[in-house]
Amino acid sequence: MTHWHVDEMTRLAPSPAYVVDLGRLRHNLAILDEVQRRSGAKILLALKAFAMWSTFPIIAETLHGVCASSPWEARLGREEFGREVHSFSAAFKESDVVELLETSNHLVFNSFNQLERFRPEWEKAAGRVSVGLRVNPEWSEGHTPIYDPCAPKSRLGIPRAEFEGRSLQGVEGLHFHTLCEQLFEPLERTARAFEEKFGAFLPGMKWLNLGGGHHITREGYDIDALVELVLHFRNKYGVEVYLEPGEAIAIGTGILVSEVLDVVHNVVDIAILDVSATCHMPDILEMPYRPEIASGFDAGAKPYDYRLGGPSCLAGDVIGDWSFEKPLEPGDRLAFLDMSHYTMVKTTTFNGIQHPHLCTFEPETWELKVVRSFGYPDFRSRLS
Repeated sequence: MTHWHVDEMTRLAPSPAYVVDLGRLRHNLAILDEVQRRSGAKILLALKAFAMWSTFPIIAETLHGVCASSPWEARLGREEFGREVHSFSAAFKESDVVELLETSNHLVFNSFNQLERFRPEWEKAAGRVSVGLRVNPEWSEGHTPIYDPCAPKSRLGIPRAEFEGRSLQGVEGLHFHTLCEQLFEPLERTARAFEEKFGAFLPGMKWLNLGGGHHITREGYDIDALVELVLHFRNKYGVEVYLEPGEAIAIGTGILVSEVLDVVHNVVDIAILDVSATCHMPDILEMPYRPEIASGFDAGAKPYDYRLGGPSCLAGDVIGDWSFEKPLEPGDRLAFLDMSHYTMVKTTTFNGIQHPHLCTFEPETWELKVVRSFGYPDFRSRLS
């Protein structure tokens, strides 16, 4: 996405708005398609990261399906994506399993307890739904504990010790997901640890899912090495290999357009925007992290420093500190970059704050399309 595209999207979009650059989306998909063609892997879209279903027709031309974390996500994948649906959750209700067995191709359990509890249900779907187990390689590569499935006392994935004395009858695949926004090398080390602990089970399996967190489309990712790793598992164990990134599909595709509402002063200059950290960019507070802004710089780098905050009543609704070449005034537009993944899927209507419009931008024609706008009925319908 060039700065010309960002400027044009910021100018054309209503505010607030998420805008997805379809050209950059196709760019990412072309890289993922190369991985599929060279390695034979099947790549899925992780709906937990990016679920703007108006773009699914474009994504479905390349990827083999979606991975879902709930019956609702699985239904969305079945109805709007139309290819494979792979479902996993830390734990299921019986009603979840019944529904997921109707909408999913793969169903992955997080414990032997759930595998056996729901065996009567999933055995009836044998041949139509492939059942697997999520394992915990106990090999931590995560930099932020809240996002590390291999952190001590993790509830995600079955440790190797739990496999002792357990039946794998009917289990057709293994799944691990341990990464977050990482390049190839952490996957290589994790895959080695996984194979040492769980490799003995693979000859009896039909598939292996290497999970998500792979920044395959980010500059610097070793695609050749990824291809070799996939081929290693396919050739040695005869398994189908799946990857399920979310961010790799949406990296660099989107911006969040905002408008300055007011500028106040309290020790520092504070610009209040029509976008909110807690409502529209919650990872800023949860992870935490600091997004980039088009034509925004680190505090102190340029003449005019501002703390940027949202309009909500949360005192900590602070997006961060930046500097600009010109002073900010009410009505000015700011564009937060890389705002497609883990943004739209995590928004709330806290305080009844305006939910951003959802837009697409077609760089071939320079057309900005408002796909969805939200109003009071959307807010009202959240509660009763």
